Amino acid sequence: MLSIRTIDLTKQFDAHTAVHNVDLQVASGEVYGLIGPNGAGKTTLIRMLAAAEEPTFGEIYIEGTKLQFDRSNQELKTHLGYLPDDYPLYDDLSVWDYLDYFARLYGLHEPQRTRRLQEVLELVSLIPKRQSQIKTLSRGMKQRLSLARTVIHEPKLLLLDEPVSGLDPIARLEFRQIIKALRANGMTVLISSHVLSDLAELCTSVGIMELGYLVESTSLEDLYARLSRQQIILASLGAVEDLKAALRDCSEVDDIEVLPGTSQVRVQFNGTPEQSAALLRSLVEAGIPLKEFHCTREDLETIFLKLDHKQAS
Repeated sequence: MLSIRTIDLTKQFDAHTAVHNVDLQVASGEVYGLIGPNGAGKTTLIRMLAAAEEPTFGEIYIEGTKLQFDRSNQELKTHLGYLPDDYPLYDDLSVWDYLDYFARLYGLHEPQRTRRLQEVLELVSLIPKRQSQIKTLSRGMKQRLSLARTVIHEPKLLLLDEPVSGLDPIARLEFRQIIKALRANGMTVLISSHVLSDLAELCTSVGIMELGYLVESTSLEDLYARLSRQQIILASLGAVEDLKAALRDCSEVDDIEVLPGTSQVRVQFNGTPEQSAALLRSLVEAGIPLKEFHCTREDLETIFLKLDHKQAS
C-alpha cells in the first residue's frame, strides 16, 4: 500500500514555479529520503504533503485517501506528523508541560495522555529532563523534543524537513536511532537532509529534486546498482609502482589512483565479485605483499554530485 501518492503536484508563487508536476509514490513503512540543493523545491513539497501549503494544482493521497485543503477530512490530517526546520519551542515551559500541551491539543485524555508522554520521552531519551526548562536543553535535546512533540499523537506518516541541520555527530547518531525505532514500529518517514551519509544509512528509497522537478525516485539499492561504480581499495607493503603495474594487467580495472597522503591505491572496477576475487588471487600469485584489499562503492553524495553535474550540463 502507498503511504504517499501525488499526481501532477505543482506549486506556483506568482511567476515562480517551485514544484513542477511531481508524481511521487512512497510505500507504507519506508524511510524515503528527499535530496536536492537549496531552492530545489523540497520544503515546498513537504509543506504540501503536510497540508501546510495548498497546491496550485495536482492531487495528494495519504494512505489511499485524497488530502483536502478545507476542513472536510480533518481525521486524515491527524495521521500526519510534520517537523519543519524552524519550528519554535517555548523556552520557559518544562519538557513535560510542553509535551502535555500538545497532547491535549491532539485530544489525548487520561490515562492515555500520561502513558503516551512517558513513551515519547523514553523514545527520545529525555526522561531525566522531564522537569527541566526547555531553555536549558542542548540543541540536540531540543531537536529530540521537537520530534517527540511531532509523534505524540502516533501519526502514520512522519514528514521531516532538515531535522539534523546544525547537529553534531553524536546528536545526529541519536536522531538516526530514533528514526529507525519509529520505522520498526511501522511508521512511514519522509525526510529531507543535506547530510547524505545519514540518509544513506536510514533510507530505503530516495528522491532527487532539481529546480522543482523530481528527477529521480527509486530504491536506494537500485540507485547504487545503476549509478554507483564499484571500487577496490588496496595497499601493499612493497612499492606502489609494483602494485600499479600488476593492476594494469587486469582488464576489469578502469582507473588507478593513489590516494593523496597515503600508500593506498583506489581502482575503479567493472567486474563481478568473482572477478574481484580472481584479481586478489592474481596479485598474491604475482608476489605483491598486500596488506589491504577491500571492495566498496561510490557513496550517495558522489552519486548526487554526478547527477547534479549531468543536469547542469
